[in-house]
Amino acid sequence: MLTASIVFYKNPLNECHMVLECLLSASVDKIYLIDHSEDSRLSVLREYSEKIEYISRENSGYGSGHNVALREVLKINPDGFHIVLNADTFFSPETTEILKRFMIAHSEAGLCMPDIRNTDGSRQYLCKYLPSPFELFGKRFLPKKLMRPIIDRLTMKKADYSKILFVPWLSGCFMFFRISALKEVGLFDERFFLYAEDIDLSRRIAEKFENLYCPEAVVFHIHKAGSYHLCKLLLVHIRSAILYFCKWGWIFDSSRKKINRRAVERNKIPR
Repeated sequence: MLTASIVFYKNPLNECHMVLECLLSASVDKIYLIDHSEDSRLSVLREYSEKIEYISRENSGYGSGHNVALREVLKINPDGFHIVLNADTFFSPETTEILKRFMIAHSEAGLCMPDIRNTDGSRQYLCKYLPSPFELFGKRFLPKKLMRPIIDRLTMKKADYSKILFVPWLSGCFMFFRISALKEVGLFDERFFLYAEDIDLSRRIAEKFENLYCPEAVVFHIHKAGSYHLCKLLLVHIRSAILYFCKWGWIFDSSRKKINRRAVERNKIPR
């Protein structure tokens, strides 16, 4: 089986329709819609298909919302695959089948991500190394001119994106999981309300399995970068970053260096 989950929060209905049409046109067996909105406006989405399970609940965060679906998936689909995706993504019907075949062919992979593109077709460089505190905070607060070489390195821009890559940190906008890997490493850490939950889960999977980038599959993402526009989201982002480094280490993080070094060597990325 292939299952999928989307967490909604006051999303426009047309955006919800777009991503649902993509999933229903693809080879997805069950779709969990986790609605964190205060009203029931999006409840009409349950009428789209018998494949949809609509769940309205109090907003406890992005990872927590997806965990509602993942706990059920662990019971009904322990040997299958699951997609965690944003509501602002869209893709062609064959994309999920390409990713499923890719994961079957690469049994060592616990997680993979497609080539993520902007709506104009340009690439979003979302294959990343595990960040240091300077990289993560500097990217957000220091001058872009100063940080450009560091950001280019963090986002693996020297890697050959036409090839399969081992990636320490895969973006939470579209994560294609092997359920058995999640059973072993655990689900999203619910202490992260929003942001950094994908870094945390990516590295936990990378420690025991492979995180792979699949160049053959393409997904389009309407990247809103909310924390760059809303002060409330910026504060949430900062809190999550602090929590992440308190969990894994601010200065001494040998695991981060080991996983990043593995990516450099495996992908033969020029230093």
